Amino acid sequence: MATVEKLSKLEKKVALSLASVFGFRMMGLFIILPVLATYSQHLTGVTPFWIGLAIGAYGFTQALLQIPMGILSDKYGRKPVIIAGLLVFALGSIIAAMADSIYGVVAGRILQGMGAVSSAILAMAADLSRDEQRVKVMATIGACIGFSFALSLFLGSYLVQIIGLSGLFLMTAALALISLGIVAWVVPTPMTKAPVGDTVAAPEKIKDMLRNPQLLRLNFGIFVLHLLLTALFVVLPMAFVDAGFAREAHWKLYFPAFVASLLFMVPMVLMAVKYKAMLPLFRFAIMLLFTALMWMLYDTQNIISLTGATIVFFTGFNYLEASLPSLISKTCPVGAKGSAMGIYSSCQFLGAFFGGLLAGAIYQYFGVHTVLQCIALLLLCWLVITQGMKSDATLKSCTLTTSTLDKRAAQHMLEQLNQLTGVAEAIVVPSEKAAYLKVNEQFDIRKAQALVGSC
Repeated sequence: MATVEKLSKLEKKVALSLASVFGFRMMGLFIILPVLATYSQHLTGVTPFWIGLAIGAYGFTQALLQIPMGILSDKYGRKPVIIAGLLVFALGSIIAAMADSIYGVVAGRILQGMGAVSSAILAMAADLSRDEQRVKVMATIGACIGFSFALSLFLGSYLVQIIGLSGLFLMTAALALISLGIVAWVVPTPMTKAPVGDTVAAPEKIKDMLRNPQLLRLNFGIFVLHLLLTALFVVLPMAFVDAGFAREAHWKLYFPAFVASLLFMVPMVLMAVKYKAMLPLFRFAIMLLFTALMWMLYDTQNIISLTGATIVFFTGFNYLEASLPSLISKTCPVGAKGSAMGIYSSCQFLGAFFGGLLAGAIYQYFGVHTVLQCIALLLLCWLVITQGMKSDATLKSCTLTTSTLDKRAAQHMLEQLNQLTGVAEAIVVPSEKAAYLKVNEQFDIRKAQALVGSC
């Protein structure tokens, strides 16, 4: 598919600044994962159930507010909503830092989740980038999220020894305020809005998205994936301690294991692209997660064995985390990406909430092995569900902005677009001044832009 040019200076600034905002915020959520279970034992009221709830609590409010916050940003502006969300996130971090009981930490984590600005940040990135360059800006933000997760595993386990659990929460508050400053004074203020179909969820489209069997499979997948991640961080740190690996040294395991998993994951991504084997490797990655759980079940007392299982787990997790958004984009109907991604994000955070809640309850009453068995069963259900998945890995989404159109001109444009080589599906939405396309590698975006400009 032909491209027009590289990112402009403005687009590079937007990509890097918003990626840093997203990364700082996600680090504030992730950095607690590897340490909360083992460094919260001094708090009043601590039980495995409350630890699990504290780890996953942010997911509940994130899931509830992700779509509404995106819609509010469309109505009142991106920056005011993002700044308000970051302030709420910082307040939640401070409450958690000051808490002397696990209940206070849970309250703080719930408030952190209320700062649900992901959809508004992505919508702002879309507003400030051209149609043909938008995917690069989004990819930069996605890469920063992955890097922040890897860095969190190291920093959380290392810094907690120096500044303690309260210090980590205060650090997340500071990161939120730094992000606020970047949004207020570094990120340009959008003068226009990108087509709403690509940015935020449309309430009238949500019901259709929930009825789409292919999207349901993918949404169930991201729910299970983040349920699994959160559940493991309820029990895995304590399993490491039980195996004789001091909690102060956990950073020496997490970060190298994550880096090693990336080395194994990259060939999988390359194979998926080269051989158009997205779904077979998708299912293989689920089997890697299942293998890691079985490995942990077999031996939770040997640190070398647990390290190997952790590497296998992160290999599968990283591949699936990278693949699922791409599959959502390829699967959703044209012009409905914002709605599809809004539901997807809500399912992701709901998975984090239920992972912490259920793992804490099961661990408290039945032990670590039962937790691993339950999430392994969920993985098998997911694997069965993927048998009905379909995906054309050659198709990509493309959005072109148009001038004001009447119905007759829109119909003419639609007919012309459908005749272009490489266009598999197209719709034109006059009210949004946008043409949404699904295209293959034969598509030439320059011809499409010329056509849209001439209609």
